[in-house]
This record gives sequence, C-alpha cells and structure tokens, in this order.
Amino acid sequence: MTTVAITGASGLIGSALRRSLEADGHRVRAMVRRAPQGDEIGWSPAEGTLDAAALEGVDAVVHLAGESVASGRWSEARKERIRSSRVQGTDLLARALAGCTNPPRVLVSASAIGFYGSRGDETLVESAGPGEGFLAEVCAAWESAADPARDAGLRVVHPRIGIVLAKDGGALSKMLTPFRMGVGGVVGSGTQFMSWIHLDDVVGMLRFVIEHEVDGPFNAVGPAPVTNAEFTRALGRALKRPTFLPLPRFAARMALGEMADGLLLASARVLPEKIAAEGFRFRFETLANALDDVLGG
Repeated sequence: MTTVAITGASGLIGSALRRSLEADGHRVRAMVRRAPQGDEIGWSPAEGTLDAAALEGVDAVVHLAGESVASGRWSEARKERIRSSRVQGTDLLARALAGCTNPPRVLVSASAIGFYGSRGDETLVESAGPGEGFLAEVCAAWESAADPARDAGLRVVHPRIGIVLAKDGGALSKMLTPFRMGVGGVVGSGTQFMSWIHLDDVVGMLRFVIEHEVDGPFNAVGPAPVTNAEFTRALGRALKRPTFLPLPRFAARMALGEMADGLLLASARVLPEKIAAEGFRFRFETLANALDDVLGG
C-alpha cells in the first residue's frame, strides 16, 4: 500500500486521482486549508503554515492546488492571486519536504502547457523553452518554486497539463451549454492548436510517474492535438449539433480581455514525447474517442 498526500484533492483532477488510488487500496491524505479531520493534513499557503511532521513517511506528494485561471477576467489583482496561489504554495510545500527526516520518494508538482506560451503550429515537446506572456511566466515560476525539494534530493516531476476533458467540470463543461443550444462555433481564426487530454489519462499519468522513475517536466496531453476548428467540428458531431456561429477574435477580447489571448486564442501544439517514451499507454488517443466517452456516446 502506498500513502499519497494530495493538495487540491477536492478539485477535478485531485478528486479523480483520490478515487483511483483508494479503489486500489492505497491510502490518501488530503491536504486542506481548513481545520483537518481524520487523516487530513493541515496547511495554509497564504499564512505560510504547514504541518510538516504529518508528511514524514508519506510515499508521494501530488501538488495540484492553485486558483483557477478560467473563472473570471484577469484583473491585476486576480493575476496576482493566480500566481501567488501556485508559487507560494509550491515553495512552502517544497521547503517543508526538504526538511523532512523521512521525506517522500517523489513530489509531483503540477504545471501547465501555458509554460510554452502561444507558438502557432510549432511542435512542442519537453525540450522546448518557455514562451512569453502571463501564463508562461507563472508556469516557469511555479516549476522553479519546487527547487528546494529538488535540491534536497527528492525526485520532482512537473506534469504540464493540457485541456482536460471530463464528464463533470473542467474546460469542456464551459463549452457544452452554447454547443448544445446550437450556437457554438470556431473561436477566432480556428487555426490555434488545442492540446487536450482525457481526465482518465491525466490520472493514469500521475499514477505512472509516482511508480516509475520519471523526473522533471513532462507533457500531460494526449497524442493528437487538434486545431480549434477541428475541435469544434468534433464536439458538434458528438453532440449532433450545428457549429456555425463563430466567436470572432475581437469579440472574445471584448468579453474576456487578456484572458482571451491566454486561453482561447493561444496556440500550443504540444506532444507527450517524454511520457510516451517511458512506456505510458493512453486509454484515449483520439479526440473522437475521448468525447464519446465523456459525453456518454
């Protein structure tokens, strides 16, 4: 039995990972910012507090906590919350783990494909450098914040997570209402690449890197990124709805400001080269299969 501590355990990925681990008999200790109950571990990134003693003897830590980047316009205050929720929390956790007498074997500290910025149709694998823009800067700082654990000799892994497709929650849930109403369509030019991944494969990857000697960043995306136009057609087919109402670039920017450029209009053609070379097997290799499963087709 493996003991895994998880931050963000109530989120989309964290809750799915917890269910998967517990179904196989592993022990999960959720790290919570309220008063801990039972097997939970208390911490507060904002206050800089963490029950480090509770991490002694844990086999692995999966760090997924961070404020959502897609739940509101990016005001300067919101951008600071997005950044600090990731960087401060990771630094606090990494320093606590570095000071453990009996530390975990691995820290899996989340990142995102926003690391690469918007790169058109350039093929992006793990050796590609960071891009430009707010999300790229946040992701680079987020990953660097784990350095204290890395410097102390822990194996540190950074899954750069793409657009997660799931039955409940995540990016797809925000798209479904307009598409089901028949008013969905291409965003901007439609040529921007979307690097998606099914939730089950994200969970599979996280478990894979806990169990295998993967180190450093890896792209947590499916093997077949698509353009926004291709994604739009595939979602329309899966829902049996028309997709003829586009969202022009100017309208997206008027509605969402900087967030439109960072999330909807950015192009990242990311491939999972590293994890595939390590032997990971995908359950969902094509967008059509992933959407059929998520939408109950």
